[in-house]
Amino acid sequence: MSTQSTLTIAAGTEAPASPWPTFWIASIAVLLVSIDTTVLYAGFGALRQAFAGSTAADLSWVLNAYTVTYAAMLIPAGGLADVHGRKRIFLAGAVIFLAGSAACGAAGSVGFLIAARVVQAVGAALLTPASLSLILDAFPVHKRAVAVSLWGAVGGVAAAIGPSLGSLIIDTMGWQWAFYINLPIGAVSLVLGALMLKESRIPGKKQHVDLAGIVLLVASVGGAALAVTQFEAAAWTRSTVGAVAAFSVLALLAFIAWASKAKHPLVDLNLFRNVTYSAVNLATLTFAMAFAMMFFAFFSYMTDVWHYSLPLAGIAITPGPLLVVPTAIVSGRIAARIGHRPGLVLGSLIYAASGLWLALVPGATPAYWTQWFPALVLTGIGVGMVLPSLAGAATARLPQQQYGVGSAVNQAVRQIGSVLGVAIAVALIGHEGVARIDFTTLYGWQAALALATGVLCLLVNTRPKFP
Repeated sequence: MSTQSTLTIAAGTEAPASPWPTFWIASIAVLLVSIDTTVLYAGFGALRQAFAGSTAADLSWVLNAYTVTYAAMLIPAGGLADVHGRKRIFLAGAVIFLAGSAACGAAGSVGFLIAARVVQAVGAALLTPASLSLILDAFPVHKRAVAVSLWGAVGGVAAAIGPSLGSLIIDTMGWQWAFYINLPIGAVSLVLGALMLKESRIPGKKQHVDLAGIVLLVASVGGAALAVTQFEAAAWTRSTVGAVAAFSVLALLAFIAWASKAKHPLVDLNLFRNVTYSAVNLATLTFAMAFAMMFFAFFSYMTDVWHYSLPLAGIAITPGPLLVVPTAIVSGRIAARIGHRPGLVLGSLIYAASGLWLALVPGATPAYWTQWFPALVLTGIGVGMVLPSLAGAATARLPQQQYGVGSAVNQAVRQIGSVLGVAIAVALIGHEGVARIDFTTLYGWQAALALATGVLCLLVNTRPKFP
């Protein structure tokens, strides 16, 4: 048989298109979105200098306005992608995200910057579930576990490198370039997406935007974050903080009551009848809190306690993020064979160990290789085993018609956890003159939340059912 004939595809058939171009185009956008959730952890000090009249609690909303809006908008965005087309919503999200990024860089006041972050978050919310749905639709069933783990790894490592990348950019070019850097990279994803992505949607399905649900969710999450960040504020009495916290709880209860009766609720509570899905989302909440607290604390410790420069602190954190992707790839392959639970539980324990190490070992005198580097190894492995696998476990047993909404709920829960984690960190160490002892409580929280994640993951069951 000739070489020509061996390379000829039988008449009437076509070689299946590779799903990897779809994966990389979608992942570029998610990379930017994930970086922007954490990039300002390194820039908190620069923002405090740029907007000297603002309090730490006020500046925390530059971070939290993004994550609160992102969390609330992710869920309806998932439904919009399923109904109106994943490619269409992905591209619309990219345009809005880039416009918001440009506005953030041009902001001349904290209020304008917060408003621009809200615009950014709307675009990010449209991008994220659409990107995962595009990937799930492109890959065959037997390869989805690995693809989702890699997609989660991209988001996880982006969130992990956000602070170190931000420290370099902010120190050399100013905090504005933490946003301007999105423009050329996002434009590449936008152009390639328009040219190469394949449209997919669920035919016959209609999308109903639950405005009441969005308002109640934003009120609950925003109220909780506000109460935590203002807990020690001189201008707020304890009764005022208590009233805001009570309002947050009431808004949450109202949200649940509304979702249980509304014809087209923001969150379909029936999703949570599945024990695995419920456990994964609770675990996502606790781990996201611990993850956000760790990164916010890192730069404060490096610059305020050890007196590292911001670029040096960025270099110092790098070993942890570098371990995330290879760990996630190995974990994804193992999960495809035996399920997510073993890796999630073990990874949570490793991450808890890193919190205990940071709470007990590092002192006021710099000793990076003996006191901090071991913790970075533990955090990199722990994050690589847990963060991508939580996203994978959340979608592992969902039917195709629930990809967008189900993954969006999980991503929204992750953002809510980040909001609460940042709020707690700001309350504990966001003040000037922070000392070593202030970090002990924070890292104790990190360890406790990681242990809670491991306990919750004992309920996860995604073990493949082989014939």
